[in-house]
Amino acid sequence: MAEYTEQAQEIVDAFNEVPVSSKLELLLEYANALPALPERYADHPELLERVEECQSPVYLFVEVSDNKANIFLTAPAEAPTTRGFASILQLALDGQSLETIKTFSDQFIQDLKLSDLVSPLRICGMHGMLTRIKRQVQEKSL
Repeated sequence: MAEYTEQAQEIVDAFNEVPVSSKLELLLEYANALPALPERYADHPELLERVEECQSPVYLFVEVSDNKANIFLTAPAEAPTTRGFASILQLALDGQSLETIKTFSDQFIQDLKLSDLVSPLRICGMHGMLTRIKRQVQEKSL
């Protein structure tokens, strides 16, 4: 098993401790925890990057300062699975060092053990979010 940030490990543990029948309910709890975008992005959606791998309109932006990254994601309320994935990644990576995010393992997504409960397209969307977060961190840390 890969090593993760403390927040990411707590999320993996939470999903692995609940019975399969409760995993989607837990994902919905995360969906409800996705913070709203700050006004500087809510008022300027052109600053956000679309995650094309997601069926639902998901957008993100990464701010980099003092060798740390702040992660902002938005997903529609009517797409709770996608919104849950966005929330999970935001919680796992927000405020982490640039190096931690650049080297964050893609295995995290598999370790949530949701692939039997959601479609491969949804999992692909989560991978797309993570890939774009890492790319933005890489580009903005040069």
